[in-house]
Amino acid sequence: MIQLIVGKEGKGKTKHLLEKVNAEIKTASGNIAFLDRGNKHMFELNNKVRLINVNDYNFENSSELVGFIYGLLSQDHDLQQVYIDGMFKILGIDKDEFTALIEKLNTITEKFNFDLIVSASIDESELDDSICKYVIVSL
Repeated sequence: MIQLIVGKEGKGKTKHLLEKVNAEIKTASGNIAFLDRGNKHMFELNNKVRLINVNDYNFENSSELVGFIYGLLSQDHDLQQVYIDGMFKILGIDKDEFTALIEKLNTITEKFNFDLIVSASIDESELDDSICKYVIVSL
């Protein structure tokens, strides 16, 4: 299942994402990965959460991110949740590409039975209707 935390830049999406991951790790039966554009949240995350600095992997497009997610899944069969902070900043995509990517990622989450929680700097009113159903927090 995919979940979205959306809102304009500076509204507190990362705070919600960090609170959610730290709450989930307490009851998680599998592993959790947190993809971020640096290590600045390292000390805000529970030490059981695997922090991955995406800047180390230089994603150039959404296909490379999808491949990376497949790689995570192939190496960790106990992966229960993946968090991605700042999808637009990581990939530099527009809202149409975002919609297609979210639909693709949702297909992957259903096939491999894991949760993907994504924060993105976009107002809910700007989202395509097809992905509004995935919004859990709108700021």
